[in-house]
Amino acid sequence: MAPQHRIDVVHNTSYSHKPALEIWNGCASRNLFGGSSSTMCQQDSPWRSSTDEGGDGQTLWSEDEGGQDLDSASSDKEPAESGDNEIIDRDDDILSPDGLDPDHLKERPELTHYLENDSSVLSLAAGEQLIYAGTQDGDIVVWSFVTFERVMKIKAHTGAVLCLFLSANGKLLFSGAGDAIVNTWCAQSLKRLYSIYSTYDVGEVFSVAYSAQFETVYLGAQNTSIQWASLKDSAARPTPNPERHPNRRNHRFFDSVQAGGTSTPRPQPTTLEEGEQVEIDKAHMMHYAHYGYVYCMLLVHGVSRLVDADHDMLISGGGDGTIKLWKLSSNESEGIKEVAVLGEDNAESILSMAVDGSFLYSSKPEGIIELWDLDTKQKLRVIKAHRGNVMTLQMGWGYLWSAGSTGFARKYTTAQYGKYQNSTTFNQKYHCIKRWKAHDGRVLASAVTTFEKQQYYITGATDNSVSVWNITGCETGMYTKLEVHENQLIKSLQEFVSFKTISSRPDHAEDCRRGATFLRTLFKKHGAQTEMLNTDNHGNPVVYAKFKGNPATAGSRKKILFYGHYDVVPADNKLGQWRINPFEMKGINGYLYGRGVSDNKGPIMAALYGVVDLVQNKSLDSDITFLIEGEEESGSRGFKEAVRHHKELIGDIDYIILANSYWLDDEVPCLTYGLRGVLHATIKVDSNHPDMHSGVDGSFMMDEPLFDLTSVLAKLKGLHNRVQIPNFYDNILPLTATEEARYDDITETLIRRNPALGPADVLKASLKARWREPNLTIHRYRVSGPDGSLVSAHASAAISLRLVPNQEVDDVSNSLSAFLHSEFAKLDTHNRLDITIDNTADAWLGDLDNAIFRTLEEAIMEVWGPIGEGHRASTPNLKAKLPLQQVSPSQSPSLKPSPTTTATLTGGSYHTSLASVSLPPSTSRPPSIPRRNSSIKSLTSAVTPLSPPPVRSVGRKPLYIREGGSIPSIRFLEKEFGAPAAHLPCGQASDSAHLDNERLRVKNLLKSREIFAKVFGRLGNR
Repeated sequence: MAPQHRIDVVHNTSYSHKPALEIWNGCASRNLFGGSSSTMCQQDSPWRSSTDEGGDGQTLWSEDEGGQDLDSASSDKEPAESGDNEIIDRDDDILSPDGLDPDHLKERPELTHYLENDSSVLSLAAGEQLIYAGTQDGDIVVWSFVTFERVMKIKAHTGAVLCLFLSANGKLLFSGAGDAIVNTWCAQSLKRLYSIYSTYDVGEVFSVAYSAQFETVYLGAQNTSIQWASLKDSAARPTPNPERHPNRRNHRFFDSVQAGGTSTPRPQPTTLEEGEQVEIDKAHMMHYAHYGYVYCMLLVHGVSRLVDADHDMLISGGGDGTIKLWKLSSNESEGIKEVAVLGEDNAESILSMAVDGSFLYSSKPEGIIELWDLDTKQKLRVIKAHRGNVMTLQMGWGYLWSAGSTGFARKYTTAQYGKYQNSTTFNQKYHCIKRWKAHDGRVLASAVTTFEKQQYYITGATDNSVSVWNITGCETGMYTKLEVHENQLIKSLQEFVSFKTISSRPDHAEDCRRGATFLRTLFKKHGAQTEMLNTDNHGNPVVYAKFKGNPATAGSRKKILFYGHYDVVPADNKLGQWRINPFEMKGINGYLYGRGVSDNKGPIMAALYGVVDLVQNKSLDSDITFLIEGEEESGSRGFKEAVRHHKELIGDIDYIILANSYWLDDEVPCLTYGLRGVLHATIKVDSNHPDMHSGVDGSFMMDEPLFDLTSVLAKLKGLHNRVQIPNFYDNILPLTATEEARYDDITETLIRRNPALGPADVLKASLKARWREPNLTIHRYRVSGPDGSLVSAHASAAISLRLVPNQEVDDVSNSLSAFLHSEFAKLDTHNRLDITIDNTADAWLGDLDNAIFRTLEEAIMEVWGPIGEGHRASTPNLKAKLPLQQVSPSQSPSLKPSPTTTATLTGGSYHTSLASVSLPPSTSRPPSIPRRNSSIKSLTSAVTPLSPPPVRSVGRKPLYIREGGSIPSIRFLEKEFGAPAAHLPCGQASDSAHLDNERLRVKNLLKSREIFAKVFGRLGNR
């Protein structure tokens, strides 16, 4: 027998769903009431495979969203008649009113963000700034609409959360679950205000609704009843008996015993949940509200003449196939009164409902959607919408949105009688004008909402995810986005990332040129004077852009230079380590993933839009010049020459800012004031002989290039990796007391947040070694000839030396060459040694007393607020779990401490950061447990919100750090323009720059934009 179907509660923000593992037997349920079960038994399960709709083998990122639902029906045929008033439509009309062809149907809306969870998403609700999801595991998960970060996850129920309902004012969230309890939460703080339960064995709560007019909660249950509980300040509320609480009652099945047998006592909770316990009066129940489970409910107002226009009305849909309209009463004893029944008791479950004025849409098994007139109680239309069951409906902006068990979502034009009735884009016949693969599992919940002038359709499914679709502009019939300033940053970054600007590969030269052109066009669009500065070596051009400040201050304006690079390192995905196409940016769990999103395209966009904010507010008092090169990842070839050649165009510069590094960990903002320099060299050894076979020609008389190379490179380092080049360490600057204090501050902050990083002296020594000590690395060897037992005629090695301030590159280069030739001469070999310096970069040390650092510090403290005060939200791992490393039976004899690496500071993985979510400061007292007979209105006025208040308090100073890496251009720009530079890290340590699954947190991108705007705006007055 097929299980009975379940569903979705709507009221813009209410939804409910039955988990696949907990479906009750629908046929048995029907037999309890004397009805025939044959119809229900013949129905297909609502949990059919998603391949039923042409989605076989597809994933969420697929381009092809599947074919038609049914055998094609010609678009010029008249709809079939069914009864006197019922019209049957099929969704497979090939052309829409706009003449869209089948290929256009597959053009899904933009996936703004993809949110992952640990279990199936069964219910959804959307508030002004937050997205709520109820899960199979009994959790309520909350994400921010601003950054898409998970801001909270609570254990809301002991059973699956089947339905959520957000009150019309957005202050109260109601959840119903498989534990037979309805909880009332403050929607901002997620503090439980009430725990509502019935003394009857109601089974699972499938649907819930709340009337603010009557301050009453209504719940639809598995035992076919509708019950209600008033939240008014009323002494008539019965005193709860803890022994009647569902968590303490014996279960009829699991706690039953055979005659003469015994049962193992269940552990009883010592205390009940926080919040006031509300026990539903036994009289406040409508028994047999339906002859089947009450799967969905809507709370509506002024949609039918059957109820006064100024009164709320309840609509319920049940497993018996009927829809019932209920008049609500302020008299708690009366509660609800049935005023109309739509449909027949045929056991074709009502799975979901959506209301449009006085018209009601309801979904049934086998993809059926029915349209009802609530005034006349007539069925106006039957739409064959999906192959599988339609599990969730939404009505938004004049369109009907449906999704179901096949994982597909659809958008339908509707016959309009209200707001959109005069629109030429609507037609009296229903057309499917969008059809796309929304999830790889069954879509069980949905919501529609508007946030910052953007329209969103949100779906949740059994693939443990929530998808946020941007459908802005849908009322025009197209998906053209409105020019909303708040959305331009991420849209621009997405397009910027799509250019494969890989400077190290000649076959991507054209991609680099197109990326540069895009960037120049974007600068020009926002009002900048732009030029392409070509390099002497015919490499990738430098993009020049200048935003001029307020003309009234032309004589005294400061000139600020922002330096960045648009080129990226390769992103090969031959091993399938990337979760997405690296050049198609995707938002997942509050992060943006894509090659270059953190290094360095995201920071460039943040700086650009920081300037745009000032321009639009007419508060740009400085000249901002952008120099964005395209060869940074390849040693900045030609950049110096291009800058010198166009120095007159660039003009004078007062300050230099770049943003090309990362925080020390994932939680504390930083400012970088030092970088190591670098010297890259190739060491080559060649023989006079060709490649030879080692067995035929190899002997002690043969000088082998690879062995000679290995011998001479081995002389470069001694004990404890000390570089053996004479006088190599002589010019290193001594550690000052001020700098020592900075290291103490850093180690104290890191260890306070993560004690596992200790002991402090080892951590501090590790940081010093990375930042202020030079080092030498051998990167790779290369030999001539094919693989095999050869004596190669040529051997070479790529090495690098990381240098620190006061070590001059030319001096080190000469010393390296002299040392290697000296050691090579001692080998008495016939081979030849050759040394090539490939590229170099000077070390850089900033002046922390300069105005640019003080301004950056001030902006960071204002924008990020209190640093180090927050809770941690886990970020799921995007890569497959690696097997644990086996401990070698032969341990190293060294007693040296292991170095602290980026992986150590981010919790052991570059892809599993614990992102810090700042808790907003609040002067209000924390919410207390509600007192008995307290008013629901009074309770919601004293809670601590999740969303930040308009004004943030200023936090502690950021960490001042140095970096072990190198940026070739920063010291050059300082020397060339005689201007001080400062370095603002935008990303977190776990951003995985240069690695698979590079990412940037949305919050970091938006905060960086704010910081740049403040700094560009204030430096002009310093």
